[in-house]
Amino acid sequence: MSEQYIQYGAEVSLFSGKTRAYLRYKEIPFTETLATANVVNHLLYPNTGMRMIPVVKTPDGEFLQDTTTIIDTLEKRFPQHSVYPESPTQKLIAMLLELYADEWLLLPAMHYRWHYKRSHLWFILKEFGASAMPNWPRAFQPFAGLLPAFYFGKMYKPVLGISKKNRAAVEHWYEAFLGYFNTHLEKHRYLLGDRPSIADFGFIGPLYAHLYRDPYSGRLMKKLAPNVADWVERMMRGDAPAGDFVADDQIPETLLPILSHMLNTQYPVLRESVKRVAEKAKENPEQRLPRFLGKMTYQLSGIEEQRYVNSYAQWMLQRPIHHYQNLQTEKRQQVDNWLAGNAMQGLVDIDIPQWIEKRNNKLYPV
Repeated sequence: MSEQYIQYGAEVSLFSGKTRAYLRYKEIPFTETLATANVVNHLLYPNTGMRMIPVVKTPDGEFLQDTTTIIDTLEKRFPQHSVYPESPTQKLIAMLLELYADEWLLLPAMHYRWHYKRSHLWFILKEFGASAMPNWPRAFQPFAGLLPAFYFGKMYKPVLGISKKNRAAVEHWYEAFLGYFNTHLEKHRYLLGDRPSIADFGFIGPLYAHLYRDPYSGRLMKKLAPNVADWVERMMRGDAPAGDFVADDQIPETLLPILSHMLNTQYPVLRESVKRVAEKAKENPEQRLPRFLGKMTYQLSGIEEQRYVNSYAQWMLQRPIHHYQNLQTEKRQQVDNWLAGNAMQGLVDIDIPQWIEKRNNKLYPV
């Protein structure tokens, strides 16, 4: 039996970058296999029930799907330099920022990739074509990328709620985010100090595969936020930690603008998602939850648009909320003091009437 782990992914894949960076950082022995259409349909789908990447195959033949599940599983097997802080406030904030990255930084990542077609289309067709048909002659591979490019290029707008009305708001927010993160990185190598946390691995997904590698957004990042570009390169090298998390469970003040944006823009969507999950589960408590539960109205910079309600976002939200609710009294008070002192109580003040769980990579009401 091989002791190597195998990641099935692709450089062009947003979430493949998240686990690739993690595997390198933890020095876990692995190889990466390109997730071609044939691999996805004939190997990954039969073993996970999902046509989604990345997937990590363990040396004992287990197939792990979903980046958060992959990381949490491997943390138990490779506990050195854990990506989860032990202190209560930092662990809460790290998991919340992972949620922000996975579900909310997805908006600028998808917008910049597919809106700036003049700069990106040929690059994307070559990337998608090489993944779909690696055995084709290189000159013909872009033609194989047409179908997936057409699918993703159309699908993201209604799912994420991006349109002509709010795309300028998405860009304004993303450029502001780059400024906040760039300023933060002047003092800290990572989000919570000199050692990467689960938040960093959440951020690296959209910030590497789309916003750093794609030509137009890559130039924009290097121009507006050179510290962020350096951080991306550091994360993808898998550099060893230069130190530890910030001492005394402190949260750098430079993260407050990002957390404030999360609270003001993502949390209304999360609250509505939680409500819709509860309504759907009430209809049939035993039935699997679909990924999307209809549409909702949300706002960016005061501009209203429609987007799909994503049940998976609740599963991600439950992780930090579960951590907070299960803290011992003294540690919970420590967290509450920080939240109250920074007007961030809303990050944990959210009622989840119907919790959900994963069974065989699918979501069900608990």
